[in-house]
Amino acid sequence: MGAPAVSPARVGRYGSMTAVPTVSRWWSSRSAPQRIDLYTRWSFYSYLGAGLPLLALAVTGSDLEDARVAGVRSFLVGSVVTAVAAVVLASRGLAAHRTGQRIPVRTPGLALGAAAVTGALGVWGFSAGAEPAPATSWAIALPLGMVLTAGSTIWSTRQLAGPSVLVGVLAGAAAAVDGSEAVTAVVVGATIAVTVYAVVLAFRFSVWVLDVVLEMDRTRGVQLQLAVAEERLRFARDLHDVMGRNLSAIAVKSQLAGELVRRARPEAADEVADIHRIAEESLREVREVVRGYRSTDLSSELAGARSVLRAAGVACTVQGVDDAGALPEPVQAALGWVVREAVTNVLRHSRAAECGIVLTRADGEVRLTVTNDGVPGDAAGTGSGLAGLRERLAGAGGTLDAARHGDRFQLTATLPTGSAG
Repeated sequence: MGAPAVSPARVGRYGSMTAVPTVSRWWSSRSAPQRIDLYTRWSFYSYLGAGLPLLALAVTGSDLEDARVAGVRSFLVGSVVTAVAAVVLASRGLAAHRTGQRIPVRTPGLALGAAAVTGALGVWGFSAGAEPAPATSWAIALPLGMVLTAGSTIWSTRQLAGPSVLVGVLAGAAAAVDGSEAVTAVVVGATIAVTVYAVVLAFRFSVWVLDVVLEMDRTRGVQLQLAVAEERLRFARDLHDVMGRNLSAIAVKSQLAGELVRRARPEAADEVADIHRIAEESLREVREVVRGYRSTDLSSELAGARSVLRAAGVACTVQGVDDAGALPEPVQAALGWVVREAVTNVLRHSRAAECGIVLTRADGEVRLTVTNDGVPGDAAGTGSGLAGLRERLAGAGGTLDAARHGDRFQLTATLPTGSAG
């Protein structure tokens, strides 16, 4: 046999290569909370890590003629150090939101210390000229403002107001020391204070949004756990209803049979036979409970699906419940499996906000359609669960279709109403 052909698209300079997932696929594979977390995190990192050095360089270029070279160089180096410290502070602050732990006091302390030293070096470097230099005020405002922005991950809006005003006061004082008029120094200080606080508030709002999204995600997980716990309680009640009555009957009849045996009465054999019958019946009913068949019709499955989805925060509508009870039991059992698998896929493999379940009967067949949104970009619509459902429905003369339409996924099961699934 010849060697299998290799697609030219998959052959490069170094031989065949597997497809590399694109950035869009990587992004779409993330859940909404993960996307918000990544966006917030990298907004902080890019602004703090690149923003401070670039702005410091811009300020330096605007007033370099009369500045002290050593002071300016030290200011630029300090800006890089402060940027690194601010990124570390933001990273640990955001991580604290997930773990609920406090970060060490030394982390913001070192960042503020680096910013203060950098600002002092900038003021010393830019205040060497005879004329007031605008860079003097920004030299102290930029590093301190960046650290306050990083601190918005751990400090509240009210706690950030005072330090923002202090940055403006220091910037105004630096302008006054550099020779600016009192009115000019006040205007500069007020402008810088408002600017710093506005930027800090913008990033603080991003942190608040992240907190809300993470809390909603945790709440949804708790709701799912409560739905599972409710189902377990229902199962426990069913098991108690089955075994409680039968075991009580077995206990009473065992005592009666024992007494009849001691008296050598022939009725003992009948009682023992009755005990055996009750035990066999109990075993059968327990198996039915475990398999989910006991007193569980399609109407109950549809109601349970709606309850579980709504508990998970998915808006669910069910149509055709009235027709479910009139279907033959084998058909209800088969469609019950479809409902369970569909609900499981919605909860596990989508970020659905809406789900619709429609049951219709026409021309001797019944059709169950489950549609949901929030399908990730790499959803293939296949899996062992769906394959098992296809086999189960095929044995009953039915079909199963699963297809994706944009961001929506539709599962359609069809069965003849007279089949014995």
